[in-house]
Amino acid sequence: MRQGCINETITYLWRKFFGKMKRREVIKLSGLALASLALPFPISAFTKYNHMKDSKDFEVIIIGGSYSGLSAAMALGRSLRSVLIIDGGLPCNRQTPHSHNFITHDGEKPSVIADKAKTQVLKYSTVKFLNDFAISGKKNDYGFAITTQSGVIFQAKKLVFATGIKDTMPEIKGFAECWGISVIHCPYCHGYELRNKKTAIYANGEKAFHLASLVNNLTDKITILTSGKADFKDEQIEKLNKRSIRIVETKVATLEHENGYIKNVVFNDGSKINFDGIYGVVPFTQHSDIPVELGCEITEHGYIKVDMFQKTNITNIFACGDNSSMMRSLATAVYTGSIAGVLANMELTNENF
Repeated sequence: MRQGCINETITYLWRKFFGKMKRREVIKLSGLALASLALPFPISAFTKYNHMKDSKDFEVIIIGGSYSGLSAAMALGRSLRSVLIIDGGLPCNRQTPHSHNFITHDGEKPSVIADKAKTQVLKYSTVKFLNDFAISGKKNDYGFAITTQSGVIFQAKKLVFATGIKDTMPEIKGFAECWGISVIHCPYCHGYELRNKKTAIYANGEKAFHLASLVNNLTDKITILTSGKADFKDEQIEKLNKRSIRIVETKVATLEHENGYIKNVVFNDGSKINFDGIYGVVPFTQHSDIPVELGCEITEHGYIKVDMFQKTNITNIFACGDNSSMMRSLATAVYTGSIAGVLANMELTNENF
């Protein structure tokens, strides 16, 4: 084709498609086109599950799409397994401003880590992501059937539960608002930021004593808030006194805070104590009832019982992350998720090879 014809063709196409567009719109569209060329994988990789086009049968369904679930999905996606991740978008650390003790991501926002992980996982074309809640499950001839809140039924040969746990907040005004911000659960995840600061431990008995022993290396300004009669052994009281760790039995009424950052603990008698942070030990429940519905055993501590390969007592069901580990951290979630994904893939391989 002659150069003149090429120029005429380009001019015609420009006027046809862009002639009525404002200059700003053209620039924006051009920028998107250039950005797509720069991506290491196609834009289609970001697409989610399509109810009209995609199959409802999968090799593996992962319930829970945070760190552990995404880690399992990556291991499976890299082995070209057909995977559906079902996630409702409510991670337990959604209030937490920064994540720590996770190598390469220390100090990063949890949502940033999760978004980056999701972007990387969804570049594997056999992995689909569905924003929905799994509400029930049952065994069938295919393997398992999972019903979502929107009423859709999916099938899978294997299930991976990365559903996490749900913390039960005490009836203390301000506690829930501070949870994950200045009321924290783990000295490994957040303790360094409270070093040498006035610190409270909201717990009693063995759990309070254990936390005090860990936190004592970070600060010498510790007060245990039992919010009721203290329950310590004589030798524990002796150790606490030796380290000047105070015990307050008065019931906690309110946490005064500013945007989740604790200012004062207010007690039932009206007295107040100023703190920079609080370690809170609160009860929890499993975030999903489906594992129990399918027969998975629960440990005496309330976690899904798994072996070293994240396998539950029910064949073809795995669990990973916070729902099955007392070590509640991003690093543990990612590790156990990867193990679950690898083992699920190995089982599929052994069954089909």
